[in-house]
Amino acid sequence: MNEAVVIGGGIAGITAALDIASHGIHVSLIEREPTIGGHMAMLDKTFPTNDCSMCILSPKMVEVERHPNITLHTCTEVTRVDGEAGNFSVHVTRHPRYIRASECTGCGDCVEVCPVEVYNRFDAGVGVRKAIYKAHPQVVPNLVIRDREHCIDCGLCYDICGKQAVLRDDEDSEEKFVIKAGTIVLATGYDVFDARKKTPYKYLSIPDIITSLELERLINASGPTGGMIKRISDGRIPKEIVFIQCVGSRDIPLGCSSCSAVCCMYAIKNAMLIKEKNPDTSVTILYMDIRAYGKGYEEYYERAEDLGVEFIRGMPGDIYAMDGTIMVQVENSETQEVLKINADLVVLSVGIRPTGDAPALAERLGITCDESGFFHCSDEKCGPVKTLKPGIFIAGTCKEPMDIPDTVMEGGAAAMQAVITLMQE
Repeated sequence: MNEAVVIGGGIAGITAALDIASHGIHVSLIEREPTIGGHMAMLDKTFPTNDCSMCILSPKMVEVERHPNITLHTCTEVTRVDGEAGNFSVHVTRHPRYIRASECTGCGDCVEVCPVEVYNRFDAGVGVRKAIYKAHPQVVPNLVIRDREHCIDCGLCYDICGKQAVLRDDEDSEEKFVIKAGTIVLATGYDVFDARKKTPYKYLSIPDIITSLELERLINASGPTGGMIKRISDGRIPKEIVFIQCVGSRDIPLGCSSCSAVCCMYAIKNAMLIKEKNPDTSVTILYMDIRAYGKGYEEYYERAEDLGVEFIRGMPGDIYAMDGTIMVQVENSETQEVLKINADLVVLSVGIRPTGDAPALAERLGITCDESGFFHCSDEKCGPVKTLKPGIFIAGTCKEPMDIPDTVMEGGAAAMQAVITLMQE
C-alpha cells in the first residue's frame, strides 16, 4: 500500500510529510489544531543565527498545502489504529470548523465584526482572540474557525460574509472516517511544563512572573504587544528582567528528571533580543549549569555576555512582591554572595514535557512510553526513530526534548524509514 500517515503538523511532521511525498508516496498529514506549524510558529527568532522563525517555517507550511501528494487534515484527531505494517487502518475524527472550507477566503471580515474576545491559547494567554478567528496571519490552511463554545450567535459573522461561508451549529458536525496506510510517522510534539507546579516561584500569584513562551509572544512582532516587552500588571516597559532556568527540568521531586535541552539557549536568545531592542535594560540569568552543547552555541553564549547579559550561578531562595517590583533573593554559588535583585519582570524558563494524551495515543498505536512519559524508541543507538511496533516511527520532541535542527533531522530520518518500509512491503 503506497500510502503513509503523519500524525502531527509541527516542524517534524511537516519535514516527514514533505520527504515522504517527494518519493511519490501519498501522505495524509493529521493535525488536531486548526493550522499546522506547531510551537515553532509561536517563536520570534531561532538560535544561534537569530533567523526569523516564520521565515523558515511558513514556506514549508505552504508547500505542504500545495503538494499534490499530501492531503491535509486539520482539526482532526486519531481515535484508533488497527492492522500492521503495510496495512494500517487509522480511524480519525474531524471536528467541525463551522466554516465552509470551499468558500472561505480567510479575508478576516468576520473576525473584525465579532464582538466576543476570549483567551488566546496561541498567544500563551497574554493576548486575546475573537470567537471566530485565525490563530495567526500565516495559518495553513488559510481558513477561519468559529469557536462554538464562546460564540454568542449574534449573527454578525453570518451577515458580513459575502461568500456565506460561516455555518451555523446545525450545519456542521463531527466526521469520522478511516485512512488506509502502509506506515505511520508520529510527530505529535510536546507541552511546556506547567509553572504553577513550581509553587515557590509564584507563577500567576504575581502578575509579572511569566513563562518563556509568554515572553516569546511579547517579543514577537505579530504578538499581542507588537513586539514591545511590557509588564503584565501595568503595561510599563521593564528596566530589570530576571530569567530563572530549569523550571520543570532536572527537578526530580516534580518528576522532571531530564534536561530539556533548549532552555539555556532560548533564554540566552531572548536575553540578547531584549538587549538589542532596549540596551539600557538590565538582564540577569540565574542558572544551575549553562548547557551550550551545539555547533556555534558556546560562541552564542559569549555574544550574550559581550552584550551585557549577566549570568549568576544559583537558583532563587525566595521570590516576593515588594513596592511594585519583584524581589528575587539568590546565592551566587561561585562567590557565596547572597544577592537581592529588584526585578520588574521575571521569566521562568519552562522545560519540555510530553503531551498530556501521549499515554492514550501510545495505547491506541500499540507502542510504549518511557519512564518520563515520552514515546519510547526500540533502540537508542541503532533505531532512534523506530518503535516496538513495525511500521510506526517517531520523530522530534514527542520522543525526547531537542532543538529545531535536531527535530528536522529526526523528521527526515523517520520519513526515510517509512519510505524503506513501504518499498519492502
